Amino acid sequence: MSFRGGDDRRADRGAPRTQPGWQGGGRRGQRREHQPTQMMPLPGRGSARAAGGRGRGREQPPSQPPHRPTVRPKRMRKRRRRPGRVLMSVFLVLLLALVAAWVYVDFSLDRVEAVNDYEGRPAAASGTNWLIVGSDSREGLDPEDQQRLSTGDSGGRVADTIMVAHLPDNDTRPTLMSVPRDLRLAIPGHGSGRVNSAYSLGGAPTLVRTVEQATGLRIDHYAEIGLAGFEDIVDAIGGVELNIESDMHDTRTGRTVEAGNRKLSGEEALHFVRMRHSDATPRSDLDRVANQRRFIGALADQAASPATVLNPFRLIPLLSAGPDALTVDDSDRLHHLVRLAWSMRGISDDSVVTTTVPVASAAASAMDEARAQQMFDALRTDQPVPEELVFE
Repeated sequence: MSFRGGDDRRADRGAPRTQPGWQGGGRRGQRREHQPTQMMPLPGRGSARAAGGRGRGREQPPSQPPHRPTVRPKRMRKRRRRPGRVLMSVFLVLLLALVAAWVYVDFSLDRVEAVNDYEGRPAAASGTNWLIVGSDSREGLDPEDQQRLSTGDSGGRVADTIMVAHLPDNDTRPTLMSVPRDLRLAIPGHGSGRVNSAYSLGGAPTLVRTVEQATGLRIDHYAEIGLAGFEDIVDAIGGVELNIESDMHDTRTGRTVEAGNRKLSGEEALHFVRMRHSDATPRSDLDRVANQRRFIGALADQAASPATVLNPFRLIPLLSAGPDALTVDDSDRLHHLVRLAWSMRGISDDSVVTTTVPVASAAASAMDEARAQQMFDALRTDQPVPEELVFE
């Protein structure tokens, strides 16, 4: 039996504690044998080691599907309404409507063979001459309309208004000259008589020839409007603004046109241009023709204004009213009428000379031959009408 000495015990203490089989004692109790730390395999790596022994060395990255670009669902793109395209579409529609209305009016105008050649006809001279006639035709008016408009009984178809419009070729002002309806002239083939009766005796051709022979002016174009057509045209543009200085009461028809700066309807305008038996028209027909020229100027000015030309709700009705309202020569076209209206718009600002054929008396039944000839010569040569010859 042997005992270890102190040296042996010290040697035991100095021995490494990691030796296998060594167990510590004392108060610390037994020490467990040190176990190496094991790492949990990452997903996919264990299977890689198991497959073909490829687990050693550098670990392979997990397999990933090939990259594909993300495809997003297509969105339904809302079509933007561009103001420019909308306005252009509206403009084209209006332009087509205007062209269609223009063609319709041009081919639908009533035409008559009014201007004819004959032996002794005045030669062509400077400028362009229109004969404008307002007939008292009741065509298109039923008995109720005739009573409403106070047309009365004319005892035959006559020219209620006769005017010559001269459009110069130079920068001279245009002229609108009234021919009094009671003026006595030589009527070809019918002797002497009131100029308005030439219309009832031979229609438009006889009236044109009568005016040509009396004035020496060659008539190039002819335009005629009846009572119903006059009312329709005025109403088509929404009425005509006119300043009336004093109340006008016709003692024969009982109709009154009130004073003021007013917009006349077609019915009121018709009463205004036909009135000659009132305190406001002491010269009878001479005052009436002066009122007629004023109204034509206001009508032309409004018809040619941007408020009418650029407004399809007024322009198209105006063009549509034309075929039933106007009768022109068989050689006249719509653009001739447009030029006439454009020239007459200057009456309201004195850009157009308005006058009456010089007469010898207030009765307007005889022409002042000397003064009248001076006026006709000025128009024939595109010269300004002398101020002393301008007769209202």
